[in-house]
Amino acid sequence: MFDAGGVLTRPVGGRWNPRYDFESIVLAHHPQIREDEFPRAIEAGQRFLDAATATANRTDYHRTMLTVLGIADPAEHLLRRLEEPAAGPVIEPYPEVRRVLDQLRRWGIRMSVVSDSWAGMEQMFAALDIRHYFEGFAISEILGCRKPDPRMYAEGSRLLGLEPRECLFVDDDPRLVAAAEALGYRGVTLDRAAPHDTGTGLIVSLDGLLSMMHLSDHDLLDGATDEDEPPDRSIEATPPSTYRSPHQVQDP
Repeated sequence: MFDAGGVLTRPVGGRWNPRYDFESIVLAHHPQIREDEFPRAIEAGQRFLDAATATANRTDYHRTMLTVLGIADPAEHLLRRLEEPAAGPVIEPYPEVRRVLDQLRRWGIRMSVVSDSWAGMEQMFAALDIRHYFEGFAISEILGCRKPDPRMYAEGSRLLGLEPRECLFVDDDPRLVAAAEALGYRGVTLDRAAPHDTGTGLIVSLDGLLSMMHLSDHDLLDGATDEDEPPDRSIEATPPSTYRSPHQVQDP
């Protein structure tokens, strides 16, 4: 079970919200707005997202930023334009993603996505040609809740037809990994800024998942066949404590 943003994908343009073409769309409709006004509007939009208990309504999110820009009553065609698909991709996979997902699929490992996101992720993944790796998507806007709500994790494992103890959850937020572990899932934190893997629940890239299964670089680069199986010390065979996040909340 994978989180999406920060784990599988990164934003084109360097930020998640708003998407990279927000300024250009707004300026096309309201050219009088100064570019130095946008940072304050974007900060207000982030506060709006952070305050929401579930995935925020996208139109209300855009209205919040537009109000700060002095557009208290935005035209419907501006709001529609902000929510239409972008002219190009708004996300891209990290360099190692396809290679790792290919190997996991060769091992017969079933995968799902559990993401705090607006609807439409499946279509974006299809456009990136990575949709086919996953058996389903647990999306917060559709479920009406966000991680660490147990319903998010439960939907991810339900899509796989597996029990929590049979699933490994990967996220870039250690608090959300700890929440999954408290529910009986195995957990791994992906921190791309960390200096190195710890071998005990912290990896710096998805290649670390393969290393945790003791797959050598030689095996990965030279290619395994469809008949290859993960080593005996696979995720399912290893005691849960091996994958304990260093940030996991301990029981009193």
